[in-house]
Formats: sequence, structure tokens, C-alpha cells
Amino acid sequence: MATMRERCRWCGLLLEVPVQAQTIMCPGCHTLIQLQRNAPSYGSLPTAYGYTNPMPAGNGGLPTAYGYTNPMPAANNVYPVESYYAPAPPRVQNNRRRALLCGVTYRGHKKSLKGSINNVKWIRNLLVENLGFPSSSILILTEDERDPYRKPTKANIRESLNWLVRGCQPGDSLFFYYSGHASQVLDRDGDEMDGFDESLCPMDYETEGRILDDEINEKIVRPLPRGVTLHALMDTCFSGTFLDLPFMCRMNRDGSAKWEDHRNPYSAYKGTSGGTAICISACDDHQNSADTTAFTGTTMGALTFSFIETLKQEPKMTYGRLLMSLRKLIDEAQRGIFQDGRAAIQVPQLSSSERFNIHSKIMNL
Repeated sequence: MATMRERCRWCGLLLEVPVQAQTIMCPGCHTLIQLQRNAPSYGSLPTAYGYTNPMPAGNGGLPTAYGYTNPMPAANNVYPVESYYAPAPPRVQNNRRRALLCGVTYRGHKKSLKGSINNVKWIRNLLVENLGFPSSSILILTEDERDPYRKPTKANIRESLNWLVRGCQPGDSLFFYYSGHASQVLDRDGDEMDGFDESLCPMDYETEGRILDDEINEKIVRPLPRGVTLHALMDTCFSGTFLDLPFMCRMNRDGSAKWEDHRNPYSAYKGTSGGTAICISACDDHQNSADTTAFTGTTMGALTFSFIETLKQEPKMTYGRLLMSLRKLIDEAQRGIFQDGRAAIQVPQLSSSERFNIHSKIMNL
């Protein structure tokens, strides 16, 4: 059988595949690859770390589904054609976790941010050291990454969102974190109560455009099957309804809460396919979030620091207790900054694909 060689753009593995194949499934990271015709031949490559195209930095490629480590290439660094048809490794039945962490600083831009990469590093440490996430199941996109596919460009963020939910099964816990700029744009499909879509700004947004909350919902909310839980932590401005979830929790200072129904009968369905999606946002849709040095002397997002400190002290708590703690810490920090005693300029928000009692339901990442 005539074969050709194709490198997986995600995990770096070089595969030997039939020339007539149109798509292939990488045995390392389980990514579906659209083959390009007349692809260049890579020839015989030397030993594992002597790739002509360097392997990605870090743990050797993107984390595989459910935390599996990418298998090392065969002796000649090429996966033979029969590897394509080998069954996927058995799935772990419990405690399956996957996380996508994205931080954008916009280096060289007049509105660059100082805290985004710090935020990602601290969140990664929380997930691994305190919450038990396997480091191999965490994908990080920042401008510090050497692998071009790990830069927070619009194309890479889009593909990484696909990766986050790809192949998820009941019992999986997914986590999406974003730190960077956001903006509001005029809503053109009539699904927003305030008339504006929220959008995140990739590092190349000035040339490639923004990613609307409509698309984020389509990619990581609606595909969630029953038994899968997604938590999103959005440390950015205008983020109250960033995932376009159907229900928004409004909580007073005394802890009393009620759910607002944001479903629109005249627009597309914004719920899940049976799973649960919960978003914790830095502020309401009309507010700005802030980086601050008030907590540690190092520039960090106020929401990010408050979230980390709260979960370090009490990893298992109700959503109500978490939300009250976040609001208290951020309010105290901002009152320290504004000596006139003005109220906090950002108030963390909670939205969800379903209504629940926030003072009895335990958050379990």
C-alpha cells in the first residue's frame, strides 16, 4: 500500500498513512487531521529529540484526551500505517479532568497587560498542586510558549476550545480559564438582552478579529453530554454572560440569590446537550475588571487571586460561599486602592446552564 508521511500539528508525532486517506486520527492525541494533498515528505528522521521540526516545548506536545501521555514515536520516529487502526487506549473511568488556560498580554500594544501570564501560572499551580489535575491534561496558551501552536492566536484558541470538549464522556470535569482583554460588539442575531455580544480578544485580534461569546457557547457549551461538567473562569472585562448560558445568578450582599432567565425563544438554543456548564466571571457585562498588585505585590487579576486563595483554604465549598468570598476579597482590595471608600468597580458573577441552590450545591472541579 502506498503511504505518505504526515505530522500531527498538535502533538508533533510523525505518522505514515495511506496516500488515499482524506482524514486521519492521530493515535497520540486523538485529534482528527484533515490531510493536505501533495504534502512534503519528511524523509527519515533521527532519534526522538532530533526532529527537523522541533517537538513542542514542555511535556512533549498537547495533553492527550483524559490525561494520557503521548506515546514516544517508533524507533525511526514514524508511526507505521497499522498504528492508525490500533484501538485507542482504555479510558480511565473516574476523575477525568482536562483544562485549557489562556493568557494574553498583547506585548508591544499600547494597552498591554502585565498580569495575564502570571495569572495562568498561578491557576495552573492551583489545579495541579491543590486540586489534583494531571499536568499532562492541561493545555496552556500564552505568548511565552515557544511552540507556535500554543500562542493565543484566534486560530489556536478556536482549535483549543475544540480540544477541550473533544471526546468527553460522563464523569469528565473540564475547566476553561481566560485572562486578557474583552470587548462588546453589537449583537446581530438578537440573542442578547442588552443588545451586545461579549467577545474575547486573541493576541492577533487587530488583524484576525475577535471570538464572540456565541462561538464560545457553540464550541464548549452545547456539545456537553450528560454527566460532563464544565467550569469557566473568565478574568476579563464585560464578562458576566461570557458563555451565553441560559441562567444568571443575582446575589445581594446578604447572600440572598435569585436566578434570571436569559433564554430567548427567538434565538438559538444556548444550553448543553445534557451536561452542566458553570461560568464564574470577574464582573458584570457593563463593568471592567482589574489587575492589581494589592494582594502580593505582583500584578495579578483580582478575580484570579481571590479564586486561588479561596480554594486553597477550602477546596470543597458551595457556590454561594465561593461567590461571597470572591466579592469580599475583591471589594476589600479595591477599597484599599480607592481611599475615598467607593464601592468595588467589579462584582464577580455566576451563570449556569441550569438553576440550582447555590448555598447547598458543592463546587467540585
